Amino acid sequence: MTITYLIELIGTIAFAISGVRLAGRREYDIFGGFVLAWVTAVGGGTLRDCMLGQTPFWMTSPMYFLCTLFAVVLVQVFGRLMDKMNTAWLFFDTLGLALFTIAGLQKTLDCGQPMWVAVMMGCITGVAGGVIRDTLASIKPVIFQKDIYAMSSIMGGCFYSLMLRCGLSPIIISVATFLFIVIIRLIGWHYKIELPKINIGEEKRRKHKD
Repeated sequence: MTITYLIELIGTIAFAISGVRLAGRREYDIFGGFVLAWVTAVGGGTLRDCMLGQTPFWMTSPMYFLCTLFAVVLVQVFGRLMDKMNTAWLFFDTLGLALFTIAGLQKTLDCGQPMWVAVMMGCITGVAGGVIRDTLASIKPVIFQKDIYAMSSIMGGCFYSLMLRCGLSPIIISVATFLFIVIIRLIGWHYKIELPKINIGEEKRRKHKD
């Protein structure tokens, strides 16, 4: 079992949980919950693999399907307990973001692509599933409206590149990058750090809202 494969399995569970929890809040049925969990878990990696000319990762093993199913059952059984954890959605979404960013980086580099491509693919792997999830749930995608969600992934990719140049072992690099992304995301969420809005003028912004 490779490090990338293990990271993808854990990331699949984390992202699937965030997807099915959103489905629950939108009052979807169990099938709708599985669909939302599935697209959240595999959407980013599928887009990455198609762009790299690879077979989508979830087609190589039934474990990704089983991990998603496990996440749905887990939320169905322990959903009330999770509701008492106000930051549960943030926790699992952040885990998925960090894990899939690392998986995207490693797989892109294994395909012989340069580091700048790997950083972009890491970001796509980490955030695209969430964009699909939010779009299907008819809400504004989180990466377009608040905190430094996608920027956490990009900064994590740059940090990964720096660690790689230091000649550290893959496990140390993966763990350090994981912690870096999680910390950056949580700091951004806690202090409500946001990127500047596009400047179109307050009057036009108010008219658009109206």
